[in-house]
Amino acid sequence: MPRNVEIKARVDDLAAVRTRVEELTTGPAEHLTQTDTFFEVPNGRLKLRQLGDGTAELIYYERPDVTGPKASTYTRCPVADAALLQSVLAASVGIRGVVEKERDVFFHEQTRIHLDRVEGLGTFLELEVAIDDDEPLSTGEAIARDILQFLNVGDQDLVASAYIDLLTAD
Repeated sequence: MPRNVEIKARVDDLAAVRTRVEELTTGPAEHLTQTDTFFEVPNGRLKLRQLGDGTAELIYYERPDVTGPKASTYTRCPVADAALLQSVLAASVGIRGVVEKERDVFFHEQTRIHLDRVEGLGTFLELEVAIDDDEPLSTGEAIARDILQFLNVGDQDLVASAYIDLLTAD
């Protein structure tokens, strides 16, 4: 199963963070509109991601809810008929909730840098550092920490939970 090191932070000034991200990266951002429908599952998280261009994928992932860099394993599966799959999963396991977001994706070496505007939550920075099977997690953790430092994002801004958890918290 592929894995990466992830870290998420709430950011108040997304424009300032974007300026720093653009200094770090070489290419333009890819803009995505995403609707993630999360399903009730006993382990990990299962979501159907529908993109603004009409494509979709089913994503299962496991990741601890801790602040700071954390290991994440995931499996992605392209979906031909998102509406049908969503109705089957809704009927069989139930829908936990829906996350709507606008995301700008930048690339820096082995890291995907996401600048997210999440409906109902605000603005966030998310890093995904790709890790090879034989590479220690500490390598990804160090890369994530270095990028956060460059972007002037402090530990006080780090978020432990997934967007769906923040939206559904009581």
